[in-house]
Amino acid sequence: MPIFTWNDSYSVSVVAMDNQHKKIFDLINQLHNAMSTGKGKEIIGSVLEEMLSYTKTHFTAEEKVLERYNYPELAEQKQQHAIYIKKVTEMQEKARSGNLTLSLEASQFLKDWLLNHILVIDKKYAEFLNTKGEK
Repeated sequence: MPIFTWNDSYSVSVVAMDNQHKKIFDLINQLHNAMSTGKGKEIIGSVLEEMLSYTKTHFTAEEKVLERYNYPELAEQKQQHAIYIKKVTEMQEKARSGNLTLSLEASQFLKDWLLNHILVIDKKYAEFLNTKGEK
């Protein structure tokens, strides 16, 4: 059972960004599902690696779109992205050291961060980009 499911309240009204967010939801749900079946420790390293790689790609794409339109809160976006990358990198290091509580910590952090980031930070750019014709 997924830890959370995509719904329209998470949409930032930019199809490419929404699709990328959905992929991140899927990765978090993979980790949660593995934890639910006692396999979290087995896959956390690979999920965190894919999560880090994919979110770097997503953040780069998001920042390029925001730069193209001179989004006034781009610095805040970049700062939030850097915090996320740092935290996931730290979690990867913990996973490599065999920290047993990590999968629960990782799952909760990833879920909370993503929801907060989308619903608070990313929602700010939704209307801005839509008025620029970005859908």
